[in-house]
Amino acid sequence: MKNHMRIEFASISQNESLARIAVASFISPLNPTMDELTDIKTVVSEAVTNAIIHGYEENPDQYVILECRIEDSQIEITIRDHGAGIENIEEAREPLFTSKPEWERSGMGFTIMENFMDQVEIQSSKDEGTTITLSKQLTSTKAIFN
Repeated sequence: MKNHMRIEFASISQNESLARIAVASFISPLNPTMDELTDIKTVVSEAVTNAIIHGYEENPDQYVILECRIEDSQIEITIRDHGAGIENIEEAREPLFTSKPEWERSGMGFTIMENFMDQVEIQSSKDEGTTITLSKQLTSTKAIFN
């Protein structure tokens, strides 16, 4: 099975759940396990929240782009913003690092993504935005086709 989707939505926190549900629905024909589905929904939430809070500082006039690709049982999820960017990606990947400590953020977003996915790629340029690509090979071998 090979498929692709792309959605764009306003940079507001309510759309985090839209992103989670969209990806979960899109990959459902692959029959992911409950653990796989939970992990994927969690990383999508983390990446979209980062784009909204850190990339755009909750500016509702901006947009987050979500793409998802399926090839056989491999999924690739891309979340992109054109916001502030990340100055130091390696520092941002460190557990407990947060650029907004006054917001009581945990600083575990990238750590969670790296633990739940097979591969996490981060591309970012200051004042140009960030693209996060998340990949995972699903263990399920029996896809559901309608």
